[in-house]
Amino acid sequence: MTISNDTKEMKSAFSLDVRDDGVAILTMDVPGESMNTLKVEFSQQIEDVLSQINADSSIKGVVLVSGKDNSFVAGADISMLAACENAEDATSIAKGGQQMFDRIEAMPATFVAAIHGPALGGGLELALACHYRVCSDDAKTQLGLPEVQLGLLPGSGGTQRLPRLISVQQAMKMMLTGSSARAKQALKYGIVDDMVPKSILLDVAIEMAKKPKPKRKGPKLDVMGKFLEKTNVGRNIMFKQARKQTASKTQGNYPSPALIIDCIETGLSKGMKKGLEVEASHFGQLVMSPESASLRSLFFATTDMKKESGIEGVKPEVVNRVGVLGGGLMGGGIAFVTASKAGIAVRIKDIRTEGIANAIKYSYDILNKKFKRRFIKKSEMQKQLALLTGSVDYTGFNETDVVIEAVFEDLEIKQQMVADVEENCSESTIFASNTSSIPIGQIAAKAKRPENVIGLHYFSPVDKMPLAEVIAHDKTSDKTISTTVELAKKQGKTPIVVKDGAGFYVNRILAPYMNEAAEVLLSGEPIEHIDKSLVKFGFPVGPIKLLDEVGIDVGTKIGPILEAQFGDRFASNPDFNKILTDGRKGKKNGRGFYDYSGKSTGKKVDKSLYDLLGITPAIKQSQEQISERCVLLMLNEAAMCLDEGVIRNARDGDIGAIFGIGFPPFLGGPFRYMHSLGIEYVVNRLEHYQSVYGDKYTPAACLKLMVGEKRSFY
Repeated sequence: MTISNDTKEMKSAFSLDVRDDGVAILTMDVPGESMNTLKVEFSQQIEDVLSQINADSSIKGVVLVSGKDNSFVAGADISMLAACENAEDATSIAKGGQQMFDRIEAMPATFVAAIHGPALGGGLELALACHYRVCSDDAKTQLGLPEVQLGLLPGSGGTQRLPRLISVQQAMKMMLTGSSARAKQALKYGIVDDMVPKSILLDVAIEMAKKPKPKRKGPKLDVMGKFLEKTNVGRNIMFKQARKQTASKTQGNYPSPALIIDCIETGLSKGMKKGLEVEASHFGQLVMSPESASLRSLFFATTDMKKESGIEGVKPEVVNRVGVLGGGLMGGGIAFVTASKAGIAVRIKDIRTEGIANAIKYSYDILNKKFKRRFIKKSEMQKQLALLTGSVDYTGFNETDVVIEAVFEDLEIKQQMVADVEENCSESTIFASNTSSIPIGQIAAKAKRPENVIGLHYFSPVDKMPLAEVIAHDKTSDKTISTTVELAKKQGKTPIVVKDGAGFYVNRILAPYMNEAAEVLLSGEPIEHIDKSLVKFGFPVGPIKLLDEVGIDVGTKIGPILEAQFGDRFASNPDFNKILTDGRKGKKNGRGFYDYSGKSTGKKVDKSLYDLLGITPAIKQSQEQISERCVLLMLNEAAMCLDEGVIRNARDGDIGAIFGIGFPPFLGGPFRYMHSLGIEYVVNRLEHYQSVYGDKYTPAACLKLMVGEKRSFY
């Protein structure tokens, strides 16, 4: 029989089907949603269905399944947190979730979670409250507690149940990084009791539900594991080390990791009741933190962007085949994301067969690593590699829908490639340039079909960096924009559409930041002090180290292009040219700002550089002063970009800076950061530095106007 829980307010997300063998199937299927998420209003629905189970003496076991074919439960609906006016409101949400899952755990019937697809956040906490867990061996299946990525912690018992079920160290690692475990890993760690093909998932779960509740003895640990997790001395060492490593990684900018450790330690030392109490309290505290507010706004922004098309109302063309020109690192990376993420056939062209081989090897190395770690099967690896072919001419390019160019930053070469593609491909083929600095209008200047020419700027390494800038010049068609945006999404990128111009958006706002870091160095500040200042601010690497990573020659090439279009504020100090003249290109040729000889490659500064520049390093400015000098110029330039329509809105500008150059996510991006500081404060600080360092700090006219009109970006 089927018991449906319909209420007058809304159709229930839960339905109960009681079988003749004493096992009930409890299905969660949130009406009108593509994925299940947990909402506060479900507490009464769950309470009702649990009461029905208790009232039916024939039910000995319950299998919890998802009514969605693609997922179990994707987590809690975090939009409900916006209604919290204070920490107490958020704490009460956590307590409600804890009580609900405590009730499931205490049920007389044996509960089994049958997991297919993502079981994340509250979804995994729900599964942990069940007595058994079985998952499908599908590639979609993943289990994790990613709340830390939103500046939060698992607030419905996750910090207590997971460390009791599996190794404390593994549980802590999952919660502190937010990383999820695939099906095979989940079985190995002990998160699930079995892993089976999806076709028999329900059958296996039903048999499990007929068993009595398990008497768990905890995870199997080696000698060191037993010492660290089962003795007081060992635990003290483990948690002390965890706090030390966390503080080093977060630089004190993210409060949630330290509080996660606190919850786990409290639960293990003072019992689960006290652990849950601390978990709920810390959850409430974090919900009201500015860091979590920024990270949640970023989450909503990226979610909204996934639903948008390049041009509203303009459907993208279907892309079945992509050409890539250039077999270097960028070309190899673009070919990889096109074949592996988008599943689209790729034809690679390079003037040398070695270039084609290197581009294909780029994909082989990544896929082989995944195969060795058992993330993919050999057949899947071969299937993806089969999508890659190459030639030293345009053979096989006549059927390409999009051709992506990834060669040297040379305008004449790129214009010639446009002509070649127009000659060898169909009239509808899109030519997308991966240039990082040359205006697309110049690349399209001699094109017969300029409406098909667009910029598609990826960031290195392509397989890891999530951003892509889609750059339309004044003649690019709307169809070309929409098709390119859709292709970038299929490649796993978050695309932002930006206006044509030198540096586009990301490199344009990065340049003044980098220039100022160079000025700070030339004034005598030590390289380590400059880099540490910006890492402490929240960037993943400091600006000087970044120059070494991307290549000093590449990093300085964009300066003259920006200066030609925007004037003196982009002028770099001529003394900096001594570094290039000395043959220093950074990490790639083993000579840069850092020392790449010996074992500590790139960890120590090459002190000979100070003699080359004629400076005696000495700390004169604080970390806060140095970071403010560099970051203010980035903020000012971002404001100008928005004012000029280079980016469509502040949201795109924030996502571009975070995903493209590692702007601190906990600050929400340049515009969210200016909003939180106050526009008037930003203008005052710019004017202060203008009086000290000159007109490059002149506040953007739009910022001054906003102060007068008492407006902000959000």
